[in-house]
Amino acid sequence: MNIAPTIQDYLAAQQIAYEVLSHPRTMTSSASAESAHLPGKSVAKAVVVEDDRGYVLAVLPSTYHLQFSALERELHRSGLRLATEPELDRLFPDCQPGAVPPLGKPYGLTTIVEEDLAAQPEIFFEAGDHEHLVHLTQAEFVRLTCDSPCAHFSRAAPA
Repeated sequence: MNIAPTIQDYLAAQQIAYEVLSHPRTMTSSASAESAHLPGKSVAKAVVVEDDRGYVLAVLPSTYHLQFSALERELHRSGLRLATEPELDRLFPDCQPGAVPPLGKPYGLTTIVEEDLAAQPEIFFEAGDHEHLVHLTQAEFVRLTCDSPCAHFSRAAPA
């Protein structure tokens, strides 16, 4: 798989210019950034959380850690927890386990984007497997996420 069909169809429908980059197989977005020689702050990772109101896709730089209290405050929700692997498999059926793309809309998920990621001039993200990244300009990423709120809900990992 180079790119998940749902993502490929969504990018085409939105007329988004992008390229797909290959990299050695990795299991995390930060490892993907390292193997592709990209700044971790420009590589998006998707974290799916849920509460009794449903799922939310939080999108942040690969080198950042999600701060649950800040996310709950931004979303006006409480009791958020990480989605389980079986839930992720159900939500992203055309993606390999652990290769969740940061675009919730084509999968019917509410999305929130970390402001620090949205400010990057280029954005890279998992294409649905562990060997390919989608590369977008900031303008194209903003077009894809314009319906999603941007906020600070994560913090850079200590160096």
